[in-house]
Amino acid sequence: MAFTNSSSASSPLEKITNSSSASSPLEKTSLASLDQKLVMAKRYAHEGVKAGARAAVVAGIAAAIPTVASARMLPWARAHLNHAAQALIISTVAGAAYFIVADKTILATARKNSFKQA
Repeated sequence: MAFTNSSSASSPLEKITNSSSASSPLEKTSLASLDQKLVMAKRYAHEGVKAGARAAVVAGIAAAIPTVASARMLPWARAHLNHAAQALIISTVAGAAYFIVADKTILATARKNSFKQA
């Protein structure tokens, strides 16, 4: 006996998807809300990136001056800190400052605005 699939009979999944339309007010509100949340999240991330970049520049300069000065003046540092080691020290400090400040800025901005909306 062969099974045939008639076009008039639809599956329960098709009935559910066809019965719920995208024009319901609840669905429109939730989509608008999700779009607004996405825009705000992108703005928070952008603010975090800017603050992190500023902190990385400041921390890089603040780490570069004593690192280079000690590599030129101190006998131990002159013997053990070549250019690659100095660059590693400076870039590690700048990278750490970037990620710490960016993360804190994103979280603080999101927390501040979540209290405003509540």
